[in-house]
Amino acid sequence: MAKKGGLSKGISKGLGIDALIPEVKEAEESGNGILEVEISKVEPDKNQPRKNFDEDELEALADSIKQHGIIDPILVQDKGDYYEIVGGERRWRASMIAGLKKVPVFVREYTDKEKLAISLIDNTQRVNLDPIEEATTYKRLMDEFELTQDEVADLISKSRPAVANSLRLLNLSPEVQELLSQKVISSGHARALLGIKDQEKQSEYANVIIDKQLSVREVEKEIKKMQSEGSKPAPKKKELDPQLVAVYSDLEEKLKQSTGTKVSIIAKDNSKGKIEIEYYNQDELERIVDMLQGH
Repeated sequence: MAKKGGLSKGISKGLGIDALIPEVKEAEESGNGILEVEISKVEPDKNQPRKNFDEDELEALADSIKQHGIIDPILVQDKGDYYEIVGGERRWRASMIAGLKKVPVFVREYTDKEKLAISLIDNTQRVNLDPIEEATTYKRLMDEFELTQDEVADLISKSRPAVANSLRLLNLSPEVQELLSQKVISSGHARALLGIKDQEKQSEYANVIIDKQLSVREVEKEIKKMQSEGSKPAPKKKELDPQLVAVYSDLEEKLKQSTGTKVSIIAKDNSKGKIEIEYYNQDELERIVDMLQGH
């Protein structure tokens, strides 16, 4: 086996899995503890952060595996009937595409903390997670290991604002998150949509982006305009002249008597408004219409 570090010392130390590093290194260098198992006996972890795999990247990795084999063993734990992948799901998927019958695995028992850390490291060091997978992983690190944004940023060698901006994407509606994961919209579009607090409206506007093929700049400009309009106070309703209110009330009563139904005068201001005449069935509507036409 070629010598491969495989695990980030910074992250592993921060999550308390220092002891795992020499164990994996020793196994890779000596071959001890590495088993060749039927690929059909290996299955992915359902809680693995990565949910989407780029088919072109898997094909390229499969071609490499056909030529050079699997350099790093797949990290697994024994589940009795099968081996569950802890690190190396991309290599396993690519191996199936390459037509391998067996794959090298390093078998070990892992804590939940170790499994999450290895999955994070394996994905971030080899191929980037999509933005939602990345944000979900950061949130899991914070929730399950009680880490702060600063601590997560330090562990993955990113700035705290980068981690904070990533986590903000989880405020998007599930529909928008899926569009981002599938690369239907860009991260720039998604961040602009965060300016819309209502998740239903986020989804609606995301469809507008797709239909009109709007650029990020156009979306930012439009949402800024929407926010500006939303912050404007509603126009103050003008107070009606009390004398007119009394006159309108008297007119409503007279119209009610002449039409035989309820009539409302709705004034917008002291000079204009509208009259509403109610009816309760089709016959009554026809009667009122005939009366208004002078029949």
